[in-house]
Amino acid sequence: MKTLLEATILTGTILLCCCGSLFAGEESKTWPATEKAKKFVKDTIVIDMFASPHGTGWTEDAHFHNYLNRARGAGITGSEMTLAAGSYNFQQFLNEHYQFRRVMAQTPDKYVFVRSVRDIEYAHITGKTAVIWNSQTATIIDGDLKKIALLKEMGIASIILSYNDLFRTGSGSLAEYNGNTTGVTAWGLSIIDEMVKYGIIVDLSHMGPITTHGIMDYMDKKHPGVPYVFTHSLPAGLYKDTPKATKKGCYRNISDREALRAAKSGGYVSPTFTEWMMDGVWPDDITPDQCADMIDYYVQLVGVDHVGIATDDMFTTKPTMNFVNANPNLYNDGGYMLKAFKEGADGCGELAKILAAVTDELWERGYSNEDLQKIYGGNKMRVYREVWEGIAPEDDPTDPKQRREIINQLRQKWQSR
Repeated sequence: MKTLLEATILTGTILLCCCGSLFAGEESKTWPATEKAKKFVKDTIVIDMFASPHGTGWTEDAHFHNYLNRARGAGITGSEMTLAAGSYNFQQFLNEHYQFRRVMAQTPDKYVFVRSVRDIEYAHITGKTAVIWNSQTATIIDGDLKKIALLKEMGIASIILSYNDLFRTGSGSLAEYNGNTTGVTAWGLSIIDEMVKYGIIVDLSHMGPITTHGIMDYMDKKHPGVPYVFTHSLPAGLYKDTPKATKKGCYRNISDREALRAAKSGGYVSPTFTEWMMDGVWPDDITPDQCADMIDYYVQLVGVDHVGIATDDMFTTKPTMNFVNANPNLYNDGGYMLKAFKEGADGCGELAKILAAVTDELWERGYSNEDLQKIYGGNKMRVYREVWEGIAPEDDPTDPKQRREIINQLRQKWQSR
């Protein structure tokens, strides 16, 4: 059994033949928005999360440049960028890192490689892209805990222990969907200890609820006060009553209890603007109000201080769709993904094209500018500062509002040079 991302990566040669020259811009819709909303997005620190591996998500350098140029033009400050998933080993991780760095080296003045929150603020001031590396698997350490320290030095900001399937670290969401009850293992907990030691965020996305609650229990007892997060997970509760919802739901979505526990730890939950995970809705083009529904559900559940945003964008999903349709036996999800794709749910809401319209929608619902500044990036930065730099919110002498004002003043001065 293979996961979506793992199977497509492992069959990169096949997928390259299917990909052609299709760019993400041709797959996702640009939504109209007010000039006020467009300006607000540009004036706000916005942090996305995407997972677009070289060879499947982007196949030509132009794909990558076009996507990030659109993001910068729309005011997207930066992204958590995935360098590994599934069962990647360390060499595969290095190869992926090389491909990203190689293409970024063609325009080195456009990127800031993040090691601290100040790097993100600098990227916002100067109009560059803040690059925040992540790994959606712990297999990249090849069984060597010493590599955790090396990953920190390379800028890995967060790690997922078990990507969907069953691994040495524990059972992922798809494994538990199919009845596996392994949960987090002793090996998985030893990795968590090293992550906490070196300041790498524990990301609970893609893991099954048994594993997730086991990790939460361990973190609360062994590392109290250290937040944990869901970087890209939809709330199951938002879709459970839709008329076309599947009996078991989407295996990637999380329960209210999981979201509440992440918030209680001081962490955050980021819904992902990913169509196939919207159980029973499966839109052909995800709309701004559907994105706002995701955000609003979490805000009503856990509070505005514990919600972020993400897209989990692969830039293009056509090669993935071709592979899934041709190899349905590789996906032990009861046909869920195939059904979603057949309904037309085969894309993501690209932030550069939808976030301003989402902003208009959230304003209509009564959200303030301060609320949106937290959701779009402020809440993530609070957790980054706490885990990466060891600065708890109560120990941070800087007033967030005053800090934003200073940053925007510096940004205006930079732009007026």
